[in-house]
Amino acid sequence: MRRKWNPQLSIFHTMASHEIGKELAAISEILDDNPRVVELAYKDLVGIISSDTGREGMSAEQVLRCAIVKQHRTMSYEELAFHLEDSHSFRAFTRLKMGQYPSASTLQENITALKPTTWESMHEVVTRYAASKKFEKGRKVRMDSTTVESNIHYPTDSRLLQDGIRIITRLLVEGKRLGPKPGYRFSDHRRVAKKRVMTIVNAKRKKVRQQAYRDLLGVAERVRGYGLEAIEVLEVFTSEEAEQIIRARALRGKLERALMIFTRVIDQTERRVIHGESVPASEKVVSFFETHTDIIVKGGRETQYGHKVFLTGGSTGLILDCLVVRGNPKDSSIFSQMIKRQQVLYNRVPRQVAADGGFASQDNLSWAKGEGIKDVMFCKKKGLSVLDMVKSHWVYKQLRNFRAGIEGNISRLKRAFALTRCTWRGWIGFQQYVWSAIVSYNLSVLGRLKMATT
Repeated sequence: MRRKWNPQLSIFHTMASHEIGKELAAISEILDDNPRVVELAYKDLVGIISSDTGREGMSAEQVLRCAIVKQHRTMSYEELAFHLEDSHSFRAFTRLKMGQYPSASTLQENITALKPTTWESMHEVVTRYAASKKFEKGRKVRMDSTTVESNIHYPTDSRLLQDGIRIITRLLVEGKRLGPKPGYRFSDHRRVAKKRVMTIVNAKRKKVRQQAYRDLLGVAERVRGYGLEAIEVLEVFTSEEAEQIIRARALRGKLERALMIFTRVIDQTERRVIHGESVPASEKVVSFFETHTDIIVKGGRETQYGHKVFLTGGSTGLILDCLVVRGNPKDSSIFSQMIKRQQVLYNRVPRQVAADGGFASQDNLSWAKGEGIKDVMFCKKKGLSVLDMVKSHWVYKQLRNFRAGIEGNISRLKRAFALTRCTWRGWIGFQQYVWSAIVSYNLSVLGRLKMATT
């Protein structure tokens, strides 16, 4: 059974007088003022537990509040489960009933059920609330982009080959546990692969490294052959037990997916290391697990592996909009899209826009002026005239200083809300993680603004 809200609040639910307790109390009041966010969460959660039958699970309100406190305090699910049992303030904020102690697995199952689109809709509710309370009008905005990393190790060719050998061998070992035992043959080359990788890492001469790579590629081809043979055997696998047949089919699917990625890794290693080719970023594989990961190169900075996130901030420090994109598009190609999203949110364009230098172009400036934006400041001019962008040099300087504030917002998101690296799995999980951090951050900012005005 799934409820939206708890029918009655406990008299024992009290917040600590500490600054964190006061902030959580302010956030709680904001959530109470916006019941729409709980309704949005409820729509995603009713698919997990029936709304009218069975044992009573966590209410939609409890799930949402648990997700917010998790991101607000940057906790793992195990840490969240402990603090929800141990802390009176956290229990009061999440409105857990006496004797209700959700486990880490329960929390993960419920929180990850909230879709990225649901988090985005919640974000719109929160920003509209900020506008209605005159905290943030959206008349003056600042824009920048940052990279959020995927949860992968640094992708070298040798490590990726080792990953493929390890994953496929593990699946082949798992297949031998089926009954009856499948007839494919294989050898475990994981130790050999590890030794060749260590030789590559420690080699001081190119000749030694090249030979180690050739040996490792030979091992990889043998393991790939084992996998292809196993797929053929599992395809015709039969058993008296239906469960064994289902397991065999699932295992075959995992092997097919792993081999598809492994073949690409072998190909890119041969092209890059053996033949000296330059492999385009769009053709590279950087992970067996987070296959959605993009290669992000920004200017002369260190290459990052994750996704680009575009942010629009307001004068209060609120993040008014967030856009998570695939690939590595130029900032200038996203500028008009970000402005249009502001127009949808506030039913008008901003009066002043301060953007990072990457957004600068004559086309973007002309388009923005045509849309009715009075002042458009790019912190790098790139051949544009100051007086074409803004009313005066003084306005340009003021907007340039204003734009720098979003760097502080991004810094707080990464330090205090763990937006440096996404620890949730898959492309959907990546979007969920980013949006949940943005919503939690905005509620924190609004909570502090509310505290300052009362």
